[in-house]
Amino acid sequence: MQQVQRAHAEHQFAEEIEELKKVDSHPCPPNWQLSPWAVVTYLIGGTLTNGFRITPKYIGSRRLMEIAVATLTTDRALLLYGLPGTAKSWVSEHLAAAISGTSTLLIQGTAGTGEEAIRYGWNYAKLLAEGPSPNALVVTPMMRAMQDGKIARIEELTRISADVQDTLITILSEKMLPVPELNMEIQSNRGFNVIATANNRDKGVNELSGALKRRFNTVILPVPDTMEEEVEIVTRRVETLGRALELPAEPPALEEIKRIVTIFRELRSGVTLDGKTKLKIPTSTMSTAEAISVINSGMALAGHFGDGVLNAHDVAAGLVGSVVKDPVQDKVVWLEYLETVVKSRDGWKDIYRSCRELV
Repeated sequence: MQQVQRAHAEHQFAEEIEELKKVDSHPCPPNWQLSPWAVVTYLIGGTLTNGFRITPKYIGSRRLMEIAVATLTTDRALLLYGLPGTAKSWVSEHLAAAISGTSTLLIQGTAGTGEEAIRYGWNYAKLLAEGPSPNALVVTPMMRAMQDGKIARIEELTRISADVQDTLITILSEKMLPVPELNMEIQSNRGFNVIATANNRDKGVNELSGALKRRFNTVILPVPDTMEEEVEIVTRRVETLGRALELPAEPPALEEIKRIVTIFRELRSGVTLDGKTKLKIPTSTMSTAEAISVINSGMALAGHFGDGVLNAHDVAAGLVGSVVKDPVQDKVVWLEYLETVVKSRDGWKDIYRSCRELV
């Protein structure tokens, strides 16, 4: 049996979705497999009336998730907006999985994404042989979502050029997709909607037009409010990814995770946690997702080239790589942080030495 490297959310959490269906007595919008209440419970987690425990997929404000889910019950599309690494794609995938039973109706936004990726394309062999016909159409994830009444996802909407973005206006406002070559249109079935993600930190960002912005309800996903919240997010994701990747290392000690999260929070905010020392901020994102990546990379090193126990030497390479994206500016920021903060902290000598060796 083939083992996929990363299962889709609807497969990975299929048991939880089925258990929610059993106890879900709330009203369900057309073509939704779960009610809005059950979708939020799936995202936030909790214990059901039958004792089954739903694991949290998003650790943060429940109200934000309620607003996001409520938006998808209306004629407005949902735009998840925020800094890189704030779980926009993660939330988008789980929303689609819980609502439609599939998270695979996905359009990945890039600078090279064209209109045909959103609207439809043509099978040119059939087009030449038969001429324009429904048979020659290449159905996009957007068209499939409209036909089936499901959720379509667009990742990194602002990476797509403005003229291509605007092809969404007719789809979102009229809920139909014209095919002028065939003198026909694809009308969306009830349950269809769009979840898009975007961030404003990437180079080459294309602002949304005012007309397109009005078709979206924007929910801003913030960075975790507290140290404890961020540590919990990192711990849960590292545990899940470690199992999926079958890393031979032991789960990292909580103190090691806290140390990495502390470094990320301080460099992200430009001040130490006690508020006493102001710091320069690197050009890198310093997101929660990057912190998870640093721990996972350290676990791989510890498991394959160490004793299986994560230590400062294992995380140092990933840590330096995450901070120093600009070899000139970020290196200065990182060295200053090491000398003024890390070097003098009790119990941090090991991470100071390991990081200092690499820069």
